[in-house]
Amino acid sequence: MVKSICDEARATLYGQFMPGALFMEEGVHATSFLFQEIDCIFPFYGYLTNQMARDQNGNAQDIRTILLAEAKEEETLSLEDLAGNGTLEGGVSEQGSAGGQSGGMGQNGSGLDMAGQNSGEPGSMGQNSTSPGGGQNSLAGQENASGGTDPAQTDLAALLRAENEAAMQGQMTAFMPHVRQTRLDMTALQDYETLMRQFYTFDDNTAAGSDQLNVQKLMAEDMTISKDDPGPQILIYHTHAHENFADSREGEMADTIMGVGERLTQILTEEYGYEVLHHLGQYDTVSRDDSYAVALGDLEALLEQYPSIQVVIDLHRDAMPEGTRLVMDLDGRPTARFMFFNGLSRTKTTGNISYLYNENLDSNLAFSFQMQKTAMEYYPNLTRKIFVRGYRYNMHLRPKSLLIELGAQNNTLEEVLNACDPLAHILDLVLSGESASLGAE
Repeated sequence: MVKSICDEARATLYGQFMPGALFMEEGVHATSFLFQEIDCIFPFYGYLTNQMARDQNGNAQDIRTILLAEAKEEETLSLEDLAGNGTLEGGVSEQGSAGGQSGGMGQNGSGLDMAGQNSGEPGSMGQNSTSPGGGQNSLAGQENASGGTDPAQTDLAALLRAENEAAMQGQMTAFMPHVRQTRLDMTALQDYETLMRQFYTFDDNTAAGSDQLNVQKLMAEDMTISKDDPGPQILIYHTHAHENFADSREGEMADTIMGVGERLTQILTEEYGYEVLHHLGQYDTVSRDDSYAVALGDLEALLEQYPSIQVVIDLHRDAMPEGTRLVMDLDGRPTARFMFFNGLSRTKTTGNISYLYNENLDSNLAFSFQMQKTAMEYYPNLTRKIFVRGYRYNMHLRPKSLLIELGAQNNTLEEVLNACDPLAHILDLVLSGESASLGAE
């Protein structure tokens, strides 16, 4: 919009005051020196021109530089850095929960991956279709897009489920969904500084103001969905499918974040009645650097194939200093702590990154906020603060998009699988509207 105003102003000003200059520009005879002088005569126009160029060029950073900047998910901060940034909040022990404020804890040492682009392909949890990018979808026993079944995809989905079921058999304590444990003071959260302190941590090159992050705006978005419409409502996928854990077996995809995604899919389907597509595409096989960019086309094709999908979840695990364990005792079950993540498509260095525009940014921010609020009220200390960086991470494809960092590389499989139960419950509370209705009491 700014560019169109700028172009219209250019034509009007030149036409009225310097028609010869307009003729020269249209005839491609203009010189940069001439238009620099014109910008000086009309300073506001000159400012708009320079600002638009800054947004388009990313302050002289090319797209590849931005992509690599986003790819540094596993660059962890030291414990001293975390404490210095106010993100450690008392630390986490192998069995203790975080100290400090309810719901806050620890921080993502580096934020997320690749600049502004996400991954995912057509996949499902009840369906086994093959996406254009060669990714895989699970939901064993269902037909693929061409009417047949893919044995390799079905086998992987079955393996993931079998591994999860075996792991769950060893648990002594069954999960019991919590009732609300505490009620947040929403009046206090109307203060911007209080909201920032209790809910958010920002990357050093990222900032957002009260115009974008305020309680009224974040709570005004309706996050409910219906389970009655035909087709899958939720997509789960993994930009970094090979992220593994402390006791993962080498080469076993069931022991990676993909196996955790299958467990979350199973709970949402069997316990809460959602139809879920779990996409098994692998985009980090060669390199993590371009995972988001490589996966974007597949994800777009998947959402076109399944327009019923309303919720998109990119499930990751974080990377932390080895001395920091993201785990707590939740009703006798060692449970990995997790974190919601947002990108703003804007950094302090570049300003707005126009080629990473996210038309769904406000809804993305509202979704993570409502998830975090619900987690803090039902499962205090289970979640870390929402981490915000400057890129996009493919969250633009649906208003209800989440990027979740579940545990870290030094968590065990048992801990991360245990975390799927409260995560699914929190998701259902928000998507069903139950948490919002209770909050209005």
